[in-house]
Amino acid sequence: MQATTAPIPGKYWQWRGHNVYYVRASEKQAQRPPLLLVHGFGASTDHWRKNITGLCQDFEVFAIDLLGFGRSAKPKLQYSADLWRDQLHDFITEVIGQKAVLAGNSLGGYASLCVAAQRPDSAAGLVLLNSAGPFSESQPTSEPEALQSEFQPPKQPTTLQKLLGDGTKWIFQQPLAQFLLFQYVRQGWVIRQTLEKVYLDKSAITDQLVEEIARPAYDSGAMEVFVSVFSTPQGEKVDVLLKQLTCPLLMLWGEADPWMNARERSQKFRQYYPELREHFLTAGHCPHDEIPDKVNQLLGDWVLSISDILPH
Repeated sequence: MQATTAPIPGKYWQWRGHNVYYVRASEKQAQRPPLLLVHGFGASTDHWRKNITGLCQDFEVFAIDLLGFGRSAKPKLQYSADLWRDQLHDFITEVIGQKAVLAGNSLGGYASLCVAAQRPDSAAGLVLLNSAGPFSESQPTSEPEALQSEFQPPKQPTTLQKLLGDGTKWIFQQPLAQFLLFQYVRQGWVIRQTLEKVYLDKSAITDQLVEEIARPAYDSGAMEVFVSVFSTPQGEKVDVLLKQLTCPLLMLWGEADPWMNARERSQKFRQYYPELREHFLTAGHCPHDEIPDKVNQLLGDWVLSISDILPH
């Protein structure tokens, strides 16, 4: 059983009239860029607690709850990568006050890539951990792939699934189905079951982790966020973003991720951004939470290695 780690108390920042929750640990470090940690779908700053405590000895560390998630407000909006890109860019500009290294997991990785590619004045570097997002030539996978895979397994679909494909999309657009589905996916035992699919080391799935993911799903507006993310138009393709990227890129892959083929996906990233650095890790979809010490070491060492080449 892994020991529980107390979340670091955070504060709120006002963005476009909404409360956005964030955590800050440590002070500015001369010659070292600050880090901004961005969670995946359904997670929050809590998911980074082992990384915040592990990295704040050497860096000023921020973690943020994307609008619609965690302790941030859940207004009725069209949720999209563009919205979160703008939120992260404005946070770096207004709160951090200098270029940051963005590190994002899953959906948070895709949002961070959008910032680094489309708002380069915000990003000193980019770290992607099992990052989501569509490539041009691949089959469209609607975000969030995590939930999608509950109903549409990502491997070769059966004929029935092919026939049902559009049908299931239609079903999930019906208010009653959305309501029932949301009631189902936010239950603790369902969250635990999902985590057990995507974590290699089951001892990392603590009651605390399940509770941290379940809690925001009971906030007012949480269901509307869930529905909006399902119906959101796809954001910019990953290959297009990679062609625009100018900052250093580190990729950390949990190889046992059942939602994505890390080696295959890695080749695509490398095709469009050959100068990236990467490591394959013995972990699932959330390596930062499953093997935090390893991830903290790789991430910290890499940021120090690029600090020398960053403008000060």
